Amino acid sequence: MLSIFIKMSANWKKAQASLKEAEKMRVEAELKNLKNQINPHFLLNTLNNVYSLIEFDKEKAQEAIQDLSKMLRYILYNQRDYVSIHEEVGFIMNYVKLMKIRLTDNNEIITDISVSESSTTQVTPLLFISLVENAFKHGISATDKGFIHISISEPESGIISCVISNSYHPKSDSDKSGSGIGLEQVSKRLELMYPNKYIWNNYITDNGATYVSNLTLYK
Repeated sequence: MLSIFIKMSANWKKAQASLKEAEKMRVEAELKNLKNQINPHFLLNTLNNVYSLIEFDKEKAQEAIQDLSKMLRYILYNQRDYVSIHEEVGFIMNYVKLMKIRLTDNNEIITDISVSESSTTQVTPLLFISLVENAFKHGISATDKGFIHISISEPESGIISCVISNSYHPKSDSDKSGSGIGLEQVSKRLELMYPNKYIWNNYITDNGATYVSNLTLYK
């Protein structure tokens, strides 16, 4: 009986190990798929902005192309599951800079970054950018005033807070401008990379004028 029990226990452990490996492979495949959805949208958005700049300021267009090349290298050659918060913030700031190219004075963009230079906190790459893309999609209007406020901070070591608020200009289903991977995919990435280690509240204010996304990542 003892030998049977030992054999059954060994088989159970082997089966559990196989299940864990299968789950790991599934998670990795889903993450790869989500990242592949991000890149084309990002590239199209930024290329459109650089193209518009070429028409009236070639010098600034050259600078924008250099910024874009840095961002593309970050995407193409960064296959890590986690990167430093400083790398991710730098990527976001370059993105905001490029997106501001075509904006008029009717739009206010404010960024507030409060992360210690000595911070060693790691985050999953290209997570916040999806929220920023969404803000540009709905926060900017060609005819009305708009605003986007982006705040990224580290209130405590290892805890990252990203709060984005923007004016809310709903788009029609046919309008694909600024289209990102969508909030559903953001939610999936959070569940995969930060299970039980995040709080994300996103909502439209009661007056329907402002959209808020408040995301906190924990250790």
